[in-house]
Amino acid sequence: MIYRKLFVLASLLTLLAGAMAAPDKPLLMEGKRSLYQRVLAVLGASLVDQPGDSQAAVAVTPFSVYYVYERRQHDGREWLLVGGDRHGGVSGWLPTEDALAWNQGLTVVFRDPAGHDRVLLFRDEASLKSLMQEQDPAVYERLYAEAVEGELPEDSPVVAIQPPGHIDIRKDFYLVPILDYEEAWLGSEKARLLEIASVPLAADKPPVLTPKKQEEEKMPAPQQEYSAGIVFVIDASLSMDEYISRTREAVMKIYDQLGDRGQLGKVSFGLVAYRDNTGAVPGLDYVARTYVSLEEGQNPGVFLQKVESLKAAQVSSKDFREDAYAGLREAIENMDWGEHEARYVVLITDAGAREGDDPLSSTHLSTDSVRQLALDNGVAIFVLHLLTPSEMADHEAAAAQYRRLSDFPGIGSLYYGVPTGDLKEFGLVVDSLSQQITDQVAQGADTQETPAQTATGEPAEAPQPQVPGQLAELQGKVAKLGYALRMQYLQRREGKVPRVFNAWMVDRDLRDPRRRTVDVRVLLTRDQLSDLQGILKQVLERAEEGLLSPQNFLDELKSLAATVSRNPEALGTTTATTAGEGSSLADMGLIGDYIEGLPYRGEVMELSLEDWQNWPARRQIEFLRGLEEKITYYQALHDNTDLWISLDGGPVDGDSVFPLALDMLP
Repeated sequence: MIYRKLFVLASLLTLLAGAMAAPDKPLLMEGKRSLYQRVLAVLGASLVDQPGDSQAAVAVTPFSVYYVYERRQHDGREWLLVGGDRHGGVSGWLPTEDALAWNQGLTVVFRDPAGHDRVLLFRDEASLKSLMQEQDPAVYERLYAEAVEGELPEDSPVVAIQPPGHIDIRKDFYLVPILDYEEAWLGSEKARLLEIASVPLAADKPPVLTPKKQEEEKMPAPQQEYSAGIVFVIDASLSMDEYISRTREAVMKIYDQLGDRGQLGKVSFGLVAYRDNTGAVPGLDYVARTYVSLEEGQNPGVFLQKVESLKAAQVSSKDFREDAYAGLREAIENMDWGEHEARYVVLITDAGAREGDDPLSSTHLSTDSVRQLALDNGVAIFVLHLLTPSEMADHEAAAAQYRRLSDFPGIGSLYYGVPTGDLKEFGLVVDSLSQQITDQVAQGADTQETPAQTATGEPAEAPQPQVPGQLAELQGKVAKLGYALRMQYLQRREGKVPRVFNAWMVDRDLRDPRRRTVDVRVLLTRDQLSDLQGILKQVLERAEEGLLSPQNFLDELKSLAATVSRNPEALGTTTATTAGEGSSLADMGLIGDYIEGLPYRGEVMELSLEDWQNWPARRQIEFLRGLEEKITYYQALHDNTDLWISLDGGPVDGDSVFPLALDMLP
């Protein structure tokens, strides 16, 4: 009897496990037989194991493309079960608001506005269609003039305008995905109305669309000036005096520069010192103490006076660890951050922190808890870890601890290990960090224009010091973080931060419809481009060998072009050349499924067998040569690593992306 019960229980558990198993295929797009729903993860998105689970959130590379396997409601929010492929490999759950529906790989590139009017971005499709149908030059002139001057009334249908200068996508990469479209006539020209989203792909680059007069419902103007608060949390244990002095020197340098710029008050410095458990070692005097508040730190004289009283302890702690989290908690919770849009804490220490389960910890907070506390308060934690020589040092364990502590979603770890605790290098890092944040405040105060920047985020006109690789990496992360915070400042809406800026536009000049205002690109990874080159080469080789009839040849090319436009992840599995006879999109009757709904189609997609047969031999040969030239171009593009954009900020690899011109498709 007991075996029977165990068997029944095991069967029920098996059924339950099967019911809870993730789907093996993504959800289909509405009305499609083979195309799956896909989304683009926006800046700051994180994946979790279950809807609503915030404890184990894992930041994802911004603008990663995911397939949607399931949609589920949880506590009034919709969540998406997503995966990086369409073969059942789910990655986790993503809130719908952290994703952008992107069922095709097409993105807009704005042409140089020197030859035409700058593109106007409209609140909705109806407003744009109404203007196109009325064709009232006076109305358009008024809207355009208001947008250029940045004086759009609150009820204006226009919400933004293309920047005045030309943005070279090869140098300043941006992403403007096409979300939807409708064909229409603009005068005697066939045009396309495009729903787009302006998304800054790299956090250290300006957005392609500049909001001018922001409507209250969507993007109200910020209510206060952009400012930053920087709180140094310093280990004030024995032997830290020289680092305390050097930090004070760095802050005073910045005060002098702020005074010269007339920007005193826009950056405020605070200072918290911490030691260790005073019960174990009474001579330490305190666990954590605020020496300078952010309010006091607006005044350089007050800061200097207050900091003069800070000295390192005269006695040793119980062991090499200190109660760093007591100092961080003091800075995060007891500082008045309310006046500051950008909030930074800089932890300076030569020892590991006491974890929450340490009997000598005063906070009983773990590393993950302190990190979450900082994120909840909008605070980014930097760690300057002094790797001073000591027999008692626990530098390896402490470094791992602090890397986790300083990990900022979408940016990475804001950790810097100073070899041997070298005072000169420490000073260089403190100076650089303070200077960079101060420069970002100057940029953030100007809502109309972002100063030109180098790859590290420094102002282009500033001389670039020769810095070690670790510092250059940190500077890049600071630039990304600073830009993300400035965008939040500019795009705040009802207390929430919109991650993207949606609008409608037309792809032709409203004043002169003969002129196109945008180009369309296909966003491909380096690996996908390599696949495309290999497949196209095989198609041509088989055509030259006579293995592909003219009709099959054209179908193969259409299959390839449609796959790249719709679903580049499927490259290599959708043509007869690579997947075996009888399994191409054409053979499966799916070319129409792939092509249907695309706002733009290349030359191949419109080419029929009748056209091909009517072409003279010379024209056919020219067409084939054109395909061969594209193969050569793909190889050259693939090999030119300077043109590829790494979404995660790392080195160029197979996942790096490039916006391939639509004309360069097969």
